[in-house]
Amino acid sequence: MKWRKVCCLPDSQVFGPMGQRAMLLESVVMTVDEYETIRLIDLEGMMQEECAVKMNVARTTVQKIYNDARKKLADVIVNGKVMRIEGGEYRLYDETERLDDRGCCRKHRSEVHHPVK
Repeated sequence: MKWRKVCCLPDSQVFGPMGQRAMLLESVVMTVDEYETIRLIDLEGMMQEECAVKMNVARTTVQKIYNDARKKLADVIVNGKVMRIEGGEYRLYDETERLDDRGCCRKHRSEVHHPVK
């Protein structure tokens, strides 16, 4: 098995309706590698080929992962389910690996400034 490279884990791992009722709802599990394809393709605007290079897998693998992730997102939004992001076949980028400015959120997270109270 070839591990999919992922920049970083999401800040939040649970999404969905709020309130006590949410704890009773059916949940959908999105894997970390599925999350990464959504982030790279939909948020960063990469083509599937670019995403495949970043994740160190074939484009056809990215296409399958991405399609699975989109179906899960649709199920969560349309049916009002809770989504958890966990598990999957991935390895985080090593700190020593050189990453360009496009596609890795690790750099952006370190640049976030929080207002002083």
